[in-house]
Amino acid sequence: MNDPLETSNPNLSSVRNGHNVQHQSELLAATGPPDVWRSPDAIVDPVVSLIVPALNEEKLIERTLKAFPREVREQHRVELIVSDGGSNDQTHTIASNHADIIARHTESRRQTIAEGRNMGAAQAKGDILVFINADTVPQNPDEFVRAVSEFVDGANPEVVAFACPVHIAPEERHWSDSIFHNFFNNYVRMLNTIGLGMGRGECQIVRHKAFKTVGGYEKHMAAGEDFDLYRRLTSKGRIGHRHEFGVFESPRRFRRFGYIRVLFEWTLNALAVMTLGRSISKEWEEIR
Repeated sequence: MNDPLETSNPNLSSVRNGHNVQHQSELLAATGPPDVWRSPDAIVDPVVSLIVPALNEEKLIERTLKAFPREVREQHRVELIVSDGGSNDQTHTIASNHADIIARHTESRRQTIAEGRNMGAAQAKGDILVFINADTVPQNPDEFVRAVSEFVDGANPEVVAFACPVHIAPEERHWSDSIFHNFFNNYVRMLNTIGLGMGRGECQIVRHKAFKTVGGYEKHMAAGEDFDLYRRLTSKGRIGHRHEFGVFESPRRFRRFGYIRVLFEWTLNALAVMTLGRSISKEWEEIR
């Protein structure tokens, strides 16, 4: 019997078993065809697809892309995909110096972050999908890639995804950053321990088959799509935690709005996702 997760078209889910196939396909596909650029030196036959959604990220994206140099990606068969939401700065140019694939949103309307991640996943060939934000870098890139490679090799087969610990880099860290991130990392671990499912969107590591089975990110969500995906993934397996997957995020949103407002918005969107199946936020404000 054929594996129900396999498909002749890798960009669409062919899930059966009572699922609505058309709905699954719609979640994974962008509403308009992206402009796709492929490097002539792209990684051949990757087992890990590292996806970086970006919109006007010329200030920070190169730091993220440089954390995964070509020699390391060749060694571990990691392809680097940038999903550009239609930037009007130098994001595309910078990405072309590092990425194997760039998928660019071409519609006039603004793309949601969920659509951006799905657009990158639609180009992915790896068994493992790593979604990492353009303003986020691994705490230790070598350990990060090694740990992802172990996930590919079948370590912890009951684990379908990992929630990555998130911190602020030491050179940018304030005491309030340490308090908040230590609390929130423990909160995420607690939710996964009780089986609710949680993973911050700064970095999410998911088995490709599980991602397709649940239909990817809900494209209409402007916020809370990260929590929603992991909540649905718990029906397929366990959400794991490893310190090697720790990342440093930019503190720019917290500096602009403060932790109380950000936490309040996260909470409202999470509750809306759980009870209404949608986010409260209609658009996630750019902080550049």
